[in-house]
Amino acid sequence: MDHEEVIAATREWVEKAVIGLNLCPFAKSVYVKNQVRIVVSDARHLDGFLEDLDRELDHLAEVDPEVTDTTLLVHPTLFPDFLLFNDVLEIADEAITEHELEGVLQIASFHPDFQFEGTEPDDITNYTNRSPYPTLHLIREASIDRAVEAFPEAEDIYERNMETLQKLGIAGWKALGLSESGAGKKHGEE
Repeated sequence: MDHEEVIAATREWVEKAVIGLNLCPFAKSVYVKNQVRIVVSDARHLDGFLEDLDRELDHLAEVDPEVTDTTLLVHPTLFPDFLLFNDVLEIADEAITEHELEGVLQIASFHPDFQFEGTEPDDITNYTNRSPYPTLHLIREASIDRAVEAFPEAEDIYERNMETLQKLGIAGWKALGLSESGAGKKHGEE
């Protein structure tokens, strides 16, 4: 897939969903300062993707946060299955330990078919973590700490996001006009 298209779809999702719906109240400040790095992986297999992850962990650990505060590592085709991608998150978390970055960086995951345990696939609350393509979000813990200080009720974000999406509904989500990857489309959708 064309990197520019993948980056454009990812930016659109960040702007319309993550920032637009205020799913992450911390995202806007780093996004408008151009401190969000979006990297598209072309890896043909898991090992190659993990090498890309290693490079991005090293990059984020070394670069000034004023230049890059957070990284979105996106792979448009390697992980169409959410459960497989969820297993990759466990390996990615182990990479944090291997790079001796515990307490420095953490990883969150987003996927077109993201599903919380105990929910149905079409449950609107799953959309809090649905992105156009499988994505690992590499986050500085210091940034999270600063954001939590600025938003003292950060623990309520999860519940507020669920309420926001329940009010929005599937039709409201579709009305955002977000680009959809093939992985996120259900049978019969175009």
